[in-house]
Amino acid sequence: MSFQYFLHVLRARWKIAAAIFAAVVVAAIAASLILPKQYTATSSVVIDAKSDPVAAGAGGVLTEQLLQSYVTTQVDIISSQRVALRVVKALGLEKDPELQEEWNKKSRWWTSWMSDGEGNIQTWIATYLLEKKLRVTPSRDSDVIDISVKWPHPKGASELANAFAQAAIETNIDLKVEPAKQYASWFNQRSSALRADLETKQKRLSDFQTATGIIATDEKLDLENARLTELSTELVAIQGQRQDSQSRQRQVSDNNESLPEVLQSTLIANLKNDLSDAEAKQNEVAARVGKNHPDYQAGEATVANLRARIDQETAKIAASLGSTTQVNVRREGDIRRALESQKERVLELKHEHDEAAILQSDVLTAQRDLDAVTQRLAQSNLESQTQQTNIVQLTFAVPPLQHSSPKLLLNILLGMVFGGVLGVGCALLFELRDPRIRDDREVLQLLGVPLLGKIGFIRMDRRHDHLLIG
Repeated sequence: MSFQYFLHVLRARWKIAAAIFAAVVVAAIAASLILPKQYTATSSVVIDAKSDPVAAGAGGVLTEQLLQSYVTTQVDIISSQRVALRVVKALGLEKDPELQEEWNKKSRWWTSWMSDGEGNIQTWIATYLLEKKLRVTPSRDSDVIDISVKWPHPKGASELANAFAQAAIETNIDLKVEPAKQYASWFNQRSSALRADLETKQKRLSDFQTATGIIATDEKLDLENARLTELSTELVAIQGQRQDSQSRQRQVSDNNESLPEVLQSTLIANLKNDLSDAEAKQNEVAARVGKNHPDYQAGEATVANLRARIDQETAKIAASLGSTTQVNVRREGDIRRALESQKERVLELKHEHDEAAILQSDVLTAQRDLDAVTQRLAQSNLESQTQQTNIVQLTFAVPPLQHSSPKLLLNILLGMVFGGVLGVGCALLFELRDPRIRDDREVLQLLGVPLLGKIGFIRMDRRHDHLLIG
């Protein structure tokens, strides 16, 4: 169909198109005037970019990506059934006569499980609000979320918008408090179990310390190690003394006078001095009066007596060397036995020290676990008692002065567009059902013969029953 033919059709059937156009526009105007008016109220909430200072690990600022995700989450929360049910319960919408009447109409066609009490009507109203009355719009360049509610009454619209904002804030608090309470309950149970475990391990350590007499294991072990070192030193010293005494004892049979004890003896040295004096005096007497003189005999007796005393003292010293050797041997044996006993004591104490260290480590580990759980319990208790959130109502909805729908001017424009399209479509439909030849080129297309001439416009004059040819 050419555009020229299209214009011929419209010119021929303009009355049909105009009638349909007028009917649609009138219908749009009538619908705009008849349909009940709807009022839209809008409240808004703003999200604080700073993280919750009460929550664990808080104190920072949400990144742009996390904030965008958080805003999207808040939009979903506001549009959730939980928030809608809270609004229904807060405003008592289940008692609204109009909603009850609508619910009764719906419940006649629904299954029995949907019509068994007040809870179901609340669910239906919540779903009705979410699907038909609520619109949640996040701002593109800010952290503000607009909550718009459409309602037949201005005051009802504003109350619903504010109720949704408040319910969203309260739901956010609940979403933080409920998990915190669950964690607090779990941490409380774990704290009790860990405290009992700590008490058991502390009692085990205390019983072990009481049984072994070990209080400060490190100090006692140091003392015992020092005693072991002393005994080792004494053993080495007494072994040296024993070897020395044995060596001197072997020298007794060879030459007693060369013994160091003999040489160092003051008594023997004095006796030898007296002996030298007595021998010198004897020699003097012998030279002066002869050997048969009584003085010489007395001096000889003195010399013999001094020699006998020297031999006696030397014999005593030699005999004492044997006794010293025996004493040193006995002392060495005693110290060796004490050293072995001390080694066993140190080994036993080390074993007890290791066991006590293990018990002490168990106590410290249990205490550390209890401290960590107690800290988390305190944090969870703090979070479970919070009544704050980072979402704040920015603007409160007020009853709108004018209705938001139906919009008369918009409906008229839409009616004109739709009516024009429908009118043209109907004109073309009538043309298809009753086609007419409206152009000489169509004659050539239909008959396939050349056109020799054409008659001008013919108009029928009904008053004189004759044709007028232009």
